[in-house]
Amino acid sequence: MTLLPNITTVDVQEQAPRVAILPIGSYEQHGAHLPLITDTAIACIIARELAAAYPVLQLPPITMACSHEHGTWPGTVSISARTLHAVITDIAASLEASGVRKLVLVNAHGGNYVLSNIVQEANLTEPRMSLFPQGREWVRAREHADLSSNAHDDMHAGEIETSILLHAEPDLVRPGYGTADHDASDRPFLLTLGMKEYTKTGVIGFPSRATPEKGGKVLQSLITSFQEHLTALR
Repeated sequence: MTLLPNITTVDVQEQAPRVAILPIGSYEQHGAHLPLITDTAIACIIARELAAAYPVLQLPPITMACSHEHGTWPGTVSISARTLHAVITDIAASLEASGVRKLVLVNAHGGNYVLSNIVQEANLTEPRMSLFPQGREWVRAREHADLSSNAHDDMHAGEIETSILLHAEPDLVRPGYGTADHDASDRPFLLTLGMKEYTKTGVIGFPSRATPEKGGKVLQSLITSFQEHLTALR
């Protein structure tokens, strides 16, 4: 299956969607066992599953975002929060011009903090935009999939990300994840000092615990949770 939507303009015209979903990822290091496109791939996987389950318009992803805490690792590329804000508001305006007034940002990179502000601003006069998945949906998905780690300790290239890719796009996972665990639960100055202060490999989490079955259950939970966002927008 492709990570990118391959629909035509006629398909969209016939569907007449009221809600679009925009995958937002990053292009940043994920250790030795996951690719730089990991967050973008996961955002696209979630969006692909949502588009199969709900009458929404799946958009192609934003592939580079706010990864400055990873900035000195080879391959990582970031854009500023200002640029990400401008790109998303431009996309929302373009969608509105074609009749799609509701937009869900499907975010898979925790460092894209500015997305919360974008959504707040968009909803000043009426519900127009939502951010998915939020913390409560990730927690629910972890519990549904019986993950042994929590979101704080399994922050990056760990159990949940590796499980999702093992389930949905296993060719993206390289050997070595079984011995790549790194515990850095205490990282009080991550935003000040960056990831390299707390990990030498780029991993913070427990990829050895990942399985395809867990990844499938995580996605099942997220699909169910998404209905609440559609209800809120309508």
